[in-house]
Amino acid sequence: MSPLPSEMGPPPFITPELPGVGGELKAEPAHFVVEEIPLYLPEGVGPHLHLRISREGMTTRALADRLAWLFDLPPRDVGFAGLKDKQARAVQSFSLPLESPAPQEAARKVAQELEVEVLDAARHQNKLRTGHLLGNRFTILLTGVGEGALATAQAVAAAVAERGLPNFYGSQRFGREGDNALQGRRALGGRGPRDKWLRKLLLNAWQSALFNAWLARRIERGDFARLVGGDLAKKTDTGGMFTTDDAALEQPRLDAGQITYTGPMFGKKMRWPNEPAAAYEREILEEEEVDQATLKKSGLMGSRRVARLSVEGLSIAESPEGLVFGFSLPKGSYATVLMREFMKSEAELPESD
Repeated sequence: MSPLPSEMGPPPFITPELPGVGGELKAEPAHFVVEEIPLYLPEGVGPHLHLRISREGMTTRALADRLAWLFDLPPRDVGFAGLKDKQARAVQSFSLPLESPAPQEAARKVAQELEVEVLDAARHQNKLRTGHLLGNRFTILLTGVGEGALATAQAVAAAVAERGLPNFYGSQRFGREGDNALQGRRALGGRGPRDKWLRKLLLNAWQSALFNAWLARRIERGDFARLVGGDLAKKTDTGGMFTTDDAALEQPRLDAGQITYTGPMFGKKMRWPNEPAAAYEREILEEEEVDQATLKKSGLMGSRRVARLSVEGLSIAESPEGLVFGFSLPKGSYATVLMREFMKSEAELPESD
């Protein structure tokens, strides 16, 4: 019996014919630097204090809890745009609903008490919320690579620039044991945990696994670099979505990077593409033995996810310890997916959401 979409293994490479460089990631936190690209900058006035902090050795939530403790705030009042891993050097912003002290005084207090570096402090009108960022900028040192690694990596980079990068969810999305999607499938059938936060986490992992399965099949069909009739496409400049009923007419815009296509994050209010693209998405749900009634009961709203990315600012340089990669990705995209193309292995590295 073939596996369900939610049981599928690692996604395919987009450069399978090219060798990898191997190597080791995150030998230490300073080897993996992630910096948020903000959606907006603080205005300088307002009831919320925004702190841009560089830290190592603690998760986003752990630092948010320590900020709440330091200023005697409920943890829920501390805002941040995305999650960053403990084993990384992360630069990200936090917001605190504080009328006082003055920004620079608060920055000194945070730096002294929490042993982090505060890069900026300013006031703003609103709280930072999940998704209030454009993306993340990465600088990653890959150690332990072999001779000739730079040329090998440059060949992979050229292929990715030409073909695009599949916007797969990384393995971190599916938990340490890799079974969060299967637990989410059980939760969909009413057999999951009672805890609302955990249930949502598992259901989201199930959604992500089905997106990965859909995108893997698209690659296997040979449709990754071309539009399919009925695709729901997204404009890369404005974010506007539209249906590509005439795929041949819109293909030049895909080739030029002006648009990309989206894939399913299944839920009761997900916007469906037109035929024949819709048939490929229905196929995934039917094999999973899930119908619209089940999705409606689950509470999953559903959405669309960009499926094909252009990697911005990709650079590779040699260093005494290995190769240094620099690049930017949109929010919600995984550095793992890009780095595994270079390594040709299932890399485990810190991520951002």
